[in-house]
Amino acid sequence: MRVVGQPIRKKDAMALVTGKPVYMDDVVSKDSLIIKLIRSPHANALVKKVDASRALKIPGIEAVFTWEDVPGNRFTIAGQTYPEPSAYDRLILDQHVRFVGDAVAMVVGADEQCVDRAMKLVKVEYEVLPAVLDFHEAMDNEILVHPEDDWEAKCPVGADNKRNLVAHAEEEHGEIDRVMSECEVIVEETYHTKANQQAMMETFRSSAYLDEYGRLVILSSTQIVYHVRRIISTALGIPKSKIRVKKPRIGGGFGAKQTAVCEMYPAFVTWKTGKPSKIVYSRVESQIASSPRHEMEMTVKIGAMKDGRIRAIDMYTLSNSGAYSEHGPTTVGLSGHKSIPLYNQAEAHRFVYDVVYTNVLSAGAYRGYGATQGLFAVESAVNQLAAKLNMDPVEIRRMNMLREGEIMPAYYGEPNNSCTLDRCLDRAAELMNWNEKYPCTDMGNGKVRSVGVGMAMQGSCISNIDVGSASLRLNEDGYYTLKISAADMGTGCDTILAQMAAEVLECEIDDVVVYGADTDSTPYDSGSYASSTTYITGKAVEKAGYALREKIIKMAAQMMGESKEQLEFTGQGVNNLKTGEILSLTDIGTASMCGNTMALEVTESNTSPISPPPYMAGMVEIELDKETGHVEILDYVAVVDCGTVVNPNLARVQLEGGLAQGIGMTLYEDISYSERGQLLQNSLMQYKIPTRMDIGNIRSEFCPSYEKTGPFGAKSIGELVINTPLPALTHAIYNATGLWFRELPITSEKIAMGLLEKEQCE
Repeated sequence: MRVVGQPIRKKDAMALVTGKPVYMDDVVSKDSLIIKLIRSPHANALVKKVDASRALKIPGIEAVFTWEDVPGNRFTIAGQTYPEPSAYDRLILDQHVRFVGDAVAMVVGADEQCVDRAMKLVKVEYEVLPAVLDFHEAMDNEILVHPEDDWEAKCPVGADNKRNLVAHAEEEHGEIDRVMSECEVIVEETYHTKANQQAMMETFRSSAYLDEYGRLVILSSTQIVYHVRRIISTALGIPKSKIRVKKPRIGGGFGAKQTAVCEMYPAFVTWKTGKPSKIVYSRVESQIASSPRHEMEMTVKIGAMKDGRIRAIDMYTLSNSGAYSEHGPTTVGLSGHKSIPLYNQAEAHRFVYDVVYTNVLSAGAYRGYGATQGLFAVESAVNQLAAKLNMDPVEIRRMNMLREGEIMPAYYGEPNNSCTLDRCLDRAAELMNWNEKYPCTDMGNGKVRSVGVGMAMQGSCISNIDVGSASLRLNEDGYYTLKISAADMGTGCDTILAQMAAEVLECEIDDVVVYGADTDSTPYDSGSYASSTTYITGKAVEKAGYALREKIIKMAAQMMGESKEQLEFTGQGVNNLKTGEILSLTDIGTASMCGNTMALEVTESNTSPISPPPYMAGMVEIELDKETGHVEILDYVAVVDCGTVVNPNLARVQLEGGLAQGIGMTLYEDISYSERGQLLQNSLMQYKIPTRMDIGNIRSEFCPSYEKTGPFGAKSIGELVINTPLPALTHAIYNATGLWFRELPITSEKIAMGLLEKEQCE
């Protein structure tokens, strides 16, 4: 291939690195009203009274809005295809506040100074209610997070607000109890992951204004323009035809902006006042009132024979959705559906889950979307099984892993059409020099070097749900316009989709101008999430490219007075095979503007009944100081099967960034609450994310398969890459210390104290 597969620079690279004004707050109207939120100091309370009389006397203050001013329409802010699995359990402002940081009132003014002054003068009277903070105690608790009668679940996900239950499901394949009873070795452990923050550089922000026709226009840093339109329509009770949503450049999302965290506030203010408005979350707000990863506790039971053959996997996941249900019913399924299938040779499996409401910050979407938590648990259990059997953990994986051509009962019964996971694992072992380094080497100075391993799979869309669309147009100068509603949030999707278009149209990538994410002018797309952009929207681009080629040939046939069969598309134009006559793209594009009935523009949509998994093997080498517990990453090897690699540079950036986030989740990033439900890590001083100095040497390779249902054989890569550091690092720490850690993060303090306790017990 000429363009696909090439390491082409991102289309927006120079604009970003030279500081061009491309983000929301760069381009928003300078006379926008400023919105700030008064937030609840209580985990569960009723707002009895809001006294804004003194605040309203501050010059420049436009209004103070409370629950009494907003529509009473319940909605969800989860960016999901309608009908959303997440319950309709929110109001723009609610009299009942359900976590520390929940919005109580909007203070609106001409500038930040007057709004900050006014915020201090608003007096709020609360009736404090008892709260449920421990997700183990939430289900069937007498304290109800959502006692309201107008709570609504649009989908049958097993939800019941009168039980604090967001979702419940059970599935079973094979005779799990019988098979488990026949196993010679059992490993059963419980693993706990916390509500990690995406910590993207650009905080949540959104703005709104009314256009010349009185329509509400929302400019937002979002991954989901079409879903935002529906959410705002439901919340305000106005038709979608009166709403337009646009996306500027996004300064990072990682799933956080698959949730409409703040768009409803400027939408309401502008619709109410007729004036432009904006809200920009501080870093503290982005920590305490956002949409982090779901806290999960997973109990995994693996049954095997003494030769290492895994026969049964039994998994129960308890997920903490927090105060609202966003993404709760959907993230939890991935904890089992994208971990258990890795061991497809098992005869039986069972997967049961519950998702509960609590009075803490509500969770949402974060890269990996539940698979991250589940893979930590299952892969760690497999590593423990290998240790119990005194087997090489690489060998036990070779024996039990899924392979190409198999049907995957634990993955919705889908076929595994493209898979090089076995080769990924072998190559990773070769790069790491696994046979020599496993399990550890005592350096003789109180430090130990050890290695660990983990595998991962993800998906490439939500089967039978996600839709991607693309419009392609030939312009009069012979260049193309590609219009998409997928959101480039730093991933480079504008570039790789342009590469696909250029490949089909046999042109240079600079001949394809990309215009993205505007509900008025770009075709419907579910949005950039579920790893679907390359696979789903990419296929739509490929289809649109071939359809436009046919239209161009048809137009040339009319101009030449020839049949289409005599013509050949060349990339620069159309060649008449019989006469040798050539029409350039400029000739054809210009002719289409005069006396023509054929638009040289096409729109194609795409969906898929399957979600082909990408695969990855990861291995890490660490040096651990037994005195301090400090872990230094020396080397990380990652080998990925994402099908055809569309752009090696961008794929490698995805890979390295995901590994860094997985390392942070494993070693540093901690979430804790006070006794009254206050989130303690409310800034990047307390919430520690890794820097480049913390992630060691990363070596990455690709071991492509060919996915026949994907564009040019491609699958996804975006989410997969965060998943292997969790089990690999946990395994390496065990190999260095003999200690299994089953709760993240594994801080230096935990390691040092664990070693001290172990020493005292010996």
